Amino acid sequence: MLACNSINYKRRLHKMKRLTAILLTGMMIFTLASCGKKAQDTPTEPATETQAAEKVEMPTETEAVTEVVTEAVKDTQQTEEQQEAQQEEQTAEQQDDEQNNSGENNSSYRYVERASYENGESVSLNPSWQYADHSAINSGCAVMYKATANRKNIVVGVNAGHGTSGGTSVKTLCHPDGSAKTTGGTTGAGATKAVAVSGGMSFNDGTPESSVTLRMAQILKDKLLSAGYDVLMVRDGSDVQLDNVARTVICNNAADCHIALHWDGDGLSYDKGCFYISVPGGIKGMEPVASHWQQHDALGASLIEGLRAHGAKINGNGSMAIDLTQTSYSTVPSVDVELGNACSDHSDATLENLADGLVQGVEGYF
Repeated sequence: MLACNSINYKRRLHKMKRLTAILLTGMMIFTLASCGKKAQDTPTEPATETQAAEKVEMPTETEAVTEVVTEAVKDTQQTEEQQEAQQEEQTAEQQDDEQNNSGENNSSYRYVERASYENGESVSLNPSWQYADHSAINSGCAVMYKATANRKNIVVGVNAGHGTSGGTSVKTLCHPDGSAKTTGGTTGAGATKAVAVSGGMSFNDGTPESSVTLRMAQILKDKLLSAGYDVLMVRDGSDVQLDNVARTVICNNAADCHIALHWDGDGLSYDKGCFYISVPGGIKGMEPVASHWQQHDALGASLIEGLRAHGAKINGNGSMAIDLTQTSYSTVPSVDVELGNACSDHSDATLENLADGLVQGVEGYF
């Protein structure tokens, strides 16, 4: 801001100097013209009618000088205005370039034309979709639900974590290119394959995580539909035969974003609060992560802010960088949000409040 003010001050000073020089020049010419005019104003003989007519038709030297000075001032003003406009345009372009380089504007969602599905229609994995051949469990279907009022024409993929029988007995590539994981998690760093779908943890009262994530997904679905969003329910029952790759690829092609719901199996004896899984630096150069990680992180941050606004406990700064199969295959804004751990309350009242926060986060993102 100080640099901009300094530039503007220098422009105004330069402009004033040029105008002063022009006006001084004009005054000198005007003075000389006036002196010449006094000598000419003492005629030796009466003017003829023709000379009088010519005198009326021709502008005086004073008028000519005034016109020259006026035109010079106008030209100077126009030149200055053009230079200022050009400078402002260059400054705006420079700011845009800086923003592009910083990645700040890459968080904004780019709307993409997608296949249309009817309300209640099943959405299965299309073998022709990108990365579909990396899936090992894909006989199940997601279900599309359409909003009936205040439609936003945005499809939110809601993925109730876990809930695939036999998911732990099959493995899929951690990354599309077959490279090794860069961080730990359910699968350790250095592994190239991970279980297709993990079984999840159990809450302190013995309730399976998969049951709570499904209930959370159902409540969130209803609130999103009421807000005008369409919802792709990736798991609409206690079990769906879709592994993590299949779930991600379906969302890539049938939804505008992908939100996976989880509670963390950290083994702690206290509720540490909510956070989202951010993208670690080790995979930011790998496609499709390189083209989409800013969107993933922006969606996660927006969800956390929505949860915070509704009084949910937030863990630390609200994020934890982990190399996930989900984000490694995602081509739409995609995030795993952890809504607590085994010590967290999972009553309907709490889930309702969490859902309100997530809806606010979705609205903030889009």
